Amino acid sequence: MNLHLSGLGTAVPPGVLEQSDAAELSPAFCAADARQARALRRLYGRSGVETRNTVVLRADQGVLKERVPFYPVASGPDDRGPTTGERMAWYEAEAPPLAELAARRALKDASTPVEAITHLVTVSCTGFFSPGIDAVLIDALGLQRTVHRTHVGFMGCHGALNGLRVAASQAQEAEARVLLCAVELCSLHFAYGWNLEMVVANTLFADGAAAVVGTPAQNGETPGWCVQAQGTFLMPMSADAMSWRIGDHGFRMTLSAEVPGLIRTNLGGWLASWLQDQGLRMEDVGSWAVHPGGPRILGAVQDALALENGHLDVSREVLRSHGNMSSPTVLFILERLRKAGAALPCVALAFGPGLVVEAMLVA
Repeated sequence: MNLHLSGLGTAVPPGVLEQSDAAELSPAFCAADARQARALRRLYGRSGVETRNTVVLRADQGVLKERVPFYPVASGPDDRGPTTGERMAWYEAEAPPLAELAARRALKDASTPVEAITHLVTVSCTGFFSPGIDAVLIDALGLQRTVHRTHVGFMGCHGALNGLRVAASQAQEAEARVLLCAVELCSLHFAYGWNLEMVVANTLFADGAAAVVGTPAQNGETPGWCVQAQGTFLMPMSADAMSWRIGDHGFRMTLSAEVPGLIRTNLGGWLASWLQDQGLRMEDVGSWAVHPGGPRILGAVQDALALENGHLDVSREVLRSHGNMSSPTVLFILERLRKAGAALPCVALAFGPGLVVEAMLVA
């Protein structure tokens, strides 16, 4: 049985950060001199992001410098900001209600009563606490106390596709009703100081949540928007290209300038072979849901797959309006494509530490 994406829901925090404001503020945290400050503003301007939502800003607060209570301006060159413990306390307070909002929207979209959910899959890589978001959602949503729980943790931007692999395996039972929820608070890992790879991450990442209600597609049933196949590929010689490690002052993302080149070199051949295994050619794909890791990554995917202009417009629009929200982002793209009646089959792609590409075929 295939997994039918019967409901999708997304949510973002009410606090909105304009990229132009972030560019002006960032030197107070990351730049040691005027040269670095100029470089920072250029990086923010090239990010492909215009606005981001974040839990460290409040919707009702005024000028930007009054809206960042969580991040005091660096007191000196060795100041690295809040401790990881302080960041995790903020995550524990802010992540569950955002996850709940996305889940309620997915349940409503699927017209599925909460008591029908038999399996719960949660996805996150930006925070830890236990009992975790899964336990909180059981109480907040009123799920059955016997719901089967699985958490997919610390897998990065492709985590939602890993979660959907779990959901698809759970949907082999005809009565299964799976709720998947991915939530990330990337803004809690804003990095102080001048480190080019982490500064690039500062320009891109944001907060958001997305949820899916998945149900089994019965034999012979063709409702559309069903997960038909999934694939994964760990690119050779790529271990240093992208990493995500726990530090004393937040989780430290490194995003090497080599990532676009690795995608150009490795993606096309592997994906063509994988599609062939599904009985498809590249030109048979009707739409693409590509995780927008950044504008250079989207450009590399377009080059590697020889995609025509327009195929990645929805990915670029999500990046522009919401930034890179890590694991929920590809679900934001799928939601928009589904609402627009995009052509099927659709291929979803996302990249994470490794460097790994995860692929999903939806038809």
